Amino acid sequence: MSITSPAGFRAAATAAGLKSTGAPDLALVVNDGPSYASASVFTTNRCKANPVLWSEEVVKDGTVRAVVLNSGGANCYTGPEGFQTTHAVAERVAERIGVGAIDVVVCSTGLIGLTNDRQQLLDGVDVVSAALAAGPEAGAAAAEAIMTTDSVSKQVLVEGPGWSIGGMAKGAGMLAPQLATMLVVLTTDAVVSAEDCDTALRAATRVSFDRLDSDGCMSTNDTVTLMASGASGITPSLDDFTEALQRACVDLAMQLLADAEGADHEIAITVLNAASEEDAVEAARSIARSNLFKAAIFGKDPNWGRVLASLGTTQAAFDPADLDVAMNGVWVCRNSTPHEPPDKVVFSGREVTVTVDLKAGDARATVWTNDLTHAYVHENSAYSS
Repeated sequence: MSITSPAGFRAAATAAGLKSTGAPDLALVVNDGPSYASASVFTTNRCKANPVLWSEEVVKDGTVRAVVLNSGGANCYTGPEGFQTTHAVAERVAERIGVGAIDVVVCSTGLIGLTNDRQQLLDGVDVVSAALAAGPEAGAAAAEAIMTTDSVSKQVLVEGPGWSIGGMAKGAGMLAPQLATMLVVLTTDAVVSAEDCDTALRAATRVSFDRLDSDGCMSTNDTVTLMASGASGITPSLDDFTEALQRACVDLAMQLLADAEGADHEIAITVLNAASEEDAVEAARSIARSNLFKAAIFGKDPNWGRVLASLGTTQAAFDPADLDVAMNGVWVCRNSTPHEPPDKVVFSGREVTVTVDLKAGDARATVWTNDLTHAYVHENSAYSS
């Protein structure tokens, strides 16, 4: 169940020395073909890390032969030397596996402003290039090497008839669109063109990673790259491939949410009967970004007034005097007035559902978030120390 499950892919990982703990911190994923179609999406943050600036150019022709990823340092705001390090790493990967550097995506994650040691990275590339393997252990090792504050690695496998999609992700905090703070590599052995890869990936991320909003903070390094080897020889329909890719992305997104730093609850906020999908997303996101709401869920307080207050900050179409809100299936608010007693809401597990009926149309959307806890504040107050 990993990026090496689909045919045509190899991976490896090593400890290059970037992490002070000595834990693995460098991973390489290689597409052995026969096809090299690819698509990627990146952070929409205007302040982008050097690997994103490099990789945005790499993916323009729809061909990617390898993805190299490091944890232990974001290589963001590290000056010209930082970009040269990214370029040097791509060149070394290309040299070792016999491709062009312009076909190598580079990803980094960690603290902004931290200069990664170039020689350590280059030496690490030599190690992982020589250790590339196709087995599940290699994929699992790569998923572990990209972890930062993650408590567990994230992997997924979705199988189609004769073809499959594998994936790995890292991320445990600063989860917000677009895409959520994360690095994701997706692999498939289906025969898919670069154009269809792009169409499917954007459709899948739109309803998965783009709707994961843990804390409203957008990263500088977010990257999601899909590589298609075509090694299965099977060409699924675009609809079938997109549906499978969406399942893979949603699965990884939920793994990211479940590992959100210090969270006690995962919260699914679903807005029903909106005038448009855009309205539904805006309304749901306004709730997900309310610290008052998130603190209430941490305290197991079904304070639906904070939901309505958040909705009022949006431009979504609705009648403020006619809104319904349910928490964990209990309709605590009907027609913008109290309905069922809040003490009927049971917070017995980690999963919390909030449902809002805008009564303005037939569109809907779900945004996922988590509660605001003491542990979250502690984790992020000490992140650079």
